[in-house]
Formats: sequence, structure tokens, C-alpha cells
Amino acid sequence: MGALCVLAASVLWGTTGTAATFAPGVGPLAIGAVAMGLGGLLQALIAAPQIRHLASGLCDQRGTVLLGAVSVAVYPLAFYSSMHLAGVAVGTVVSIGTAPLASALIERVVDGRRLTRRWTLAATLGLLGTVLLCVAEAAHASDGTGRSSMAGTLLGIGLGLVAAVTYALYSWSAHRLITGEIPSRAAMGAVFGLGGLLLLPVLLVTGAPLVASWSNAAVGAYMALVPMFAGYVLFGWGLARVPASTATTLSLLEPAVAAVLAVLVVGERLPATGWTGIVLVIACLAVLTTPTRAAAAHANGYGTLAATTARPE
Repeated sequence: MGALCVLAASVLWGTTGTAATFAPGVGPLAIGAVAMGLGGLLQALIAAPQIRHLASGLCDQRGTVLLGAVSVAVYPLAFYSSMHLAGVAVGTVVSIGTAPLASALIERVVDGRRLTRRWTLAATLGLLGTVLLCVAEAAHASDGTGRSSMAGTLLGIGLGLVAAVTYALYSWSAHRLITGEIPSRAAMGAVFGLGGLLLLPVLLVTGAPLVASWSNAAVGAYMALVPMFAGYVLFGWGLARVPASTATTLSLLEPAVAAVLAVLVVGERLPATGWTGIVLVIACLAVLTTPTRAAAAHANGYGTLAATTARPE
């Protein structure tokens, strides 16, 4: 169930880049601020009773909450700017594709967590797939003369790496809170609500185009309610059941969804190399989600215990 929740969230997130193209007059900072800002505040509002009840526990872990909130605030600004500069597929691929490596490094250094062969195989397949996707899309980034286009692509890739690190950090922070006896709704509401507050000044400064037309407002509302609010509720449920490194690896489905939508809806071209990358990403997900023999043998014994300790509420 944890894997399925993360995969469902990833499908929703994969629509954000394409949705943003329907509001071309809205800058990437405004898109990021309205999506994560309003979505985060809505999460905090829904979780307000649990946050009040667990205020002392959250205060005891305020360092983790603050780290997650700052990462939540930085992530959308870097992510949407990356897509704006490097293209929907490249920005998504770099931002999400390198996040599992950052997440694994954090868990290894901070938590001393050892990585399994299964995760290593899946991450290798997923990373290779995202690299192929990135190469396929970057090949079309140049405009012919293209120094400025290439410079923009490189800057977009750099911002994508910033997004990857911050994504890994807030995923790790939320997972740490959840495994520290904070239910996922309260943990996600506190981290994303505080992150949303940090994004409000950016929204006030850059958000005027969002109310310039009904189509822009509709895009902003969709981004906040569907991929950000609903997507991160699902992601929180997933983090209650799987480690952050596994969750970020499963979310490699997002760039595959984004690339397919970029081709079908936006009209971007994806050569054979890119489609090969998508196949490798799907293989990565298959490796991670297929139950092992040992897990199947013990499913009946451990299923009830996992359900009672995950505390997704």
C-alpha cells in the first residue's frame, strides 16, 4: 500500500509541468509558490486538530520540522524554474531522477541505513532511464545558434539538482517525524504548512498574473488542490510505510508521466532514446514493487502489525 500511494502521488505530480504550460503568462516562481504554498496551507488546515494535539511532540522535533519546511519552500521555486529553463521533461527528469541518490546519501550518513541490493538495482535502472530521458530531451534544447538556449538548459539542470536535494530533505524529514510517533497527517501538515507560510511572500510578489484570467486562476487552483494537496496526502501515507529512499525512487514514475504528457499534450518530441528511458523507469518500479518470496511468506504475520504501526491518520 505504501508503494501504491507513492506511485499514485507520482502520477499526479507528473501532470504539473504540462498543466503549467496552460498558463504561459505565469512565471515559474508564481506557479511554484501557488502550488506548494496554497497546497501546504490546505494540508495544515485539514490537519490542524492533530497538529494542536501533538504540538509538544512537534516542538521537541522542531529542527526536523524546520528543515523540512525550508526544503518545501525552496523545492517548488527550483523545480518550476528548472522546467521553465530546460523544458518540462528535462527539468522533471533531473529534479526527480537524482533525488533517490540524494535521499540514499542522507539516510546512509544520518541514519546509518544500509542500502539493499534490490534498491541498488532499482535505483540503477531508474537513474539510467532518467539519464536517457534527459539526453533525449536535451538534444532538442538548442535553437540552432543556441548559446543562450544551452546556457538556459545548463542553469535549469543546476536548479533541478537543487530541487532534487530539497525533495530528498523534506521526504526524509517527514519520514523521520512519522517514524518518531507523529501521525502522517500531522507531520505533513506541520512541515508543508510552515513551508507554505514561507512561500506566501513569493506568491504576493509574483502572483498577480494568476488572477489576470480565469484560465490562469484555474491552473493555479488545479496545481494547489490536485497534485500538491491530494498528491502529498498520498505521499504522506506512503512515507508511513516505506523509507524515504524507496519513496523517492518510486517517484521516478513522475518524469516518465511528465515526458509522455509533454509529447501527447504539449507537443514536445521524444526520440527512441527517451522511450527506452521510460521502459527502464518502469523496470525500476517493477523491481521495487514486486513482492519478494520472503515478504510473501510472511505477509499474513506482518500485515496486521504494519497496519497498526504505520499510523497514516
